[in-house]
Amino acid sequence: MIASGVADEGWGPMTEVAERVLVAFAGEGAGEGPLSWGQQDIWRAMVRQQSWIPNGAWGPLPDGTTLEDVQERLQYLMSRFPTARTRLRFAGSGSPVQVVAAEGRVGLDVFDTGPGDDPAELAERLRLKLQHDPYDFERDWPIRMAVVRHRGELTHLVVVMCHLVTDGFGAGVLLEELDKRPDTPVPDLQPLRQAAWQASASGQRQHAMTLRHWDAILREMPLRRYPPSRAPQSPRHWRGEFQSPALSTALRTITARTGIPAAPVLLAVFAIALARVTGSDAPVVVRPMVNNRFRPGLDRVVCMLAQYGLCRLDVAGATFAEAFERARRSAMSTYKHAYYDPAALDDLLERATAERPGLQLPCYFNDRRDDAALAGAPLKDLDDAEPGTFTWTTRQDVPFEPLIVHIDELPGATQAIVFCDTHVIAPDDAEALLRGLETVALQAARNPQAAAVNSSHVML
Repeated sequence: MIASGVADEGWGPMTEVAERVLVAFAGEGAGEGPLSWGQQDIWRAMVRQQSWIPNGAWGPLPDGTTLEDVQERLQYLMSRFPTARTRLRFAGSGSPVQVVAAEGRVGLDVFDTGPGDDPAELAERLRLKLQHDPYDFERDWPIRMAVVRHRGELTHLVVVMCHLVTDGFGAGVLLEELDKRPDTPVPDLQPLRQAAWQASASGQRQHAMTLRHWDAILREMPLRRYPPSRAPQSPRHWRGEFQSPALSTALRTITARTGIPAAPVLLAVFAIALARVTGSDAPVVVRPMVNNRFRPGLDRVVCMLAQYGLCRLDVAGATFAEAFERARRSAMSTYKHAYYDPAALDDLLERATAERPGLQLPCYFNDRRDDAALAGAPLKDLDDAEPGTFTWTTRQDVPFEPLIVHIDELPGATQAIVFCDTHVIAPDDAEALLRGLETVALQAARNPQAAAVNSSHVML
């Protein structure tokens, strides 16, 4: 079993389970076989981070929702999506095999509010508890669902799922279908079929092409990516949040004025902010998350498909406008080369660091925003946009990646979340990176012809 990796048991006092219902399910696609590349990638992250990387959420239920209604929702979810019925079996070598069940039963827990309890607060405590409770990959189903009952009425639904079920883009498909309940067949290319194609000659050609792309960048990139940490901390691993209405407004303004899609615009802004923090005029190298759903037959698959690519972007000496155009071109190459066998890639990374002692691998960058939602939002005046606020939220000894930044769009603001190893990058530099996103975006929105990185940003 593996715990969540969360250091703080912050869910407060918890009532006992008032009622447990076992929900039967049955679905197509049963079988077992190797993990797909996307599943292997997230599994390796789970091992590194000592976490089953659960994703959880809760929300209010419509008035009059019955326990039978919730049971039907859980039954549909488990029956329709093969990844919701997938557990692992560990071969003699210790490497996992995926096992997709044809049928089974999963628990649905009901929690009653106590005297004076706010049902919404109880729902949040339940989310934290379900994410924190240890997870057994061989025996537990990857979906955990609970409901809050307040004065005899069901008020809130809590759902937590293992990251092996799906990535963020697949979660959007899952939620849409859970709402509409279609009975059409699911796509053929579920993870078992994906793994079979990946082992084929066509899959191996794709993988070999990707490794050549990565090898070329790893051989020429500068050794050190961040300033040496001036303040290694204990606990060692920190998480921080930056929420900025101004960043949201500036990014939308740039996209509207340039016609460049939102994703490469943000990639360029991030690269410029990182170049300023590192104080280097060398090309910036980052590992952007790529959803891989542009590949044939994969756009509607609920599974872990996203993988990190490798992007080299030269922003020194460029104007903001030139950096955005370069990011658009670089992004296309990055997307093309972000579908690979993680085990073989790890071997390549190990060889690269052995051949180039001191090589510091690039940071991870995960833009989780919805392009369609961004396009429909009205523009605001840049001068009226409120500056962002930064908060350190977590300090723990359970490891994160050395440096990873996630971007989400909230109502009225863009949120950047940083996870960092303070022995690799100083907390002040990690905070400066996130605040720098706002600074860069505002400067670019106001004057796209200005220099993106100049001598004042470079350490001599």
